[in-house]
Amino acid sequence: MFDSPDSGRIPAPAATPDSSDTTRERILTAAMEEFALHGIAGARVDRIAKLARTSKERVYAYFRSKEALYTYVATRELSVIAEATQIDPSDLPGYAGRLFDYFTARPDHHRLLAWGRLELADTEAADSDPTRAAITRKLTQLRQAQQAGQLDPAWDPADILALVNQIATTWAAQPELTRAATEHAADSTTAARRTAVVTAVEQLFPRAP
Repeated sequence: MFDSPDSGRIPAPAATPDSSDTTRERILTAAMEEFALHGIAGARVDRIAKLARTSKERVYAYFRSKEALYTYVATRELSVIAEATQIDPSDLPGYAGRLFDYFTARPDHHRLLAWGRLELADTEAADSDPTRAAITRKLTQLRQAQQAGQLDPAWDPADILALVNQIATTWAAQPELTRAATEHAADSTTAARRTAVVTAVEQLFPRAP
């Protein structure tokens, strides 16, 4: 799921001020923190406004609703992830390593997206879930790599995507295991966890020659 939709698909806010507008950027920064901590249902616009040093009315001037604000923030984050991790279907171990690095450094960003998966999955809002276009795009890339002989065609692209994402984000998704590894693993370093992730993906989906 961790990729960006095609360019230009980030939902437009209710108002479209110049991108240098610092109030809008403060709102987006505050919203990311609030949604990561409390999810969509638990987030409160008044807290976002207070953290952004503005008013609720100003937040709604930019974004029609709390859900629209979440969608904008999450979609922008997906674009940032895509740029930072650069998926390459012919080198999925490398891609898994980059995902691991990204979310190890930013566990709150993983929580932000996880809330969306949980809360939008069975609602009408699922149609606007920013991860849907990302998933479709990534499956197409994997299928094309299979057709080009860069990836084993015996695998369903959906299974490839699910497994690679799950392995790459397993530590971000399970912080309790990270704490346990610190105490009990033979090598408790982050580098050891990263090596395990890359090796596991390499075993399943070797790099193309």
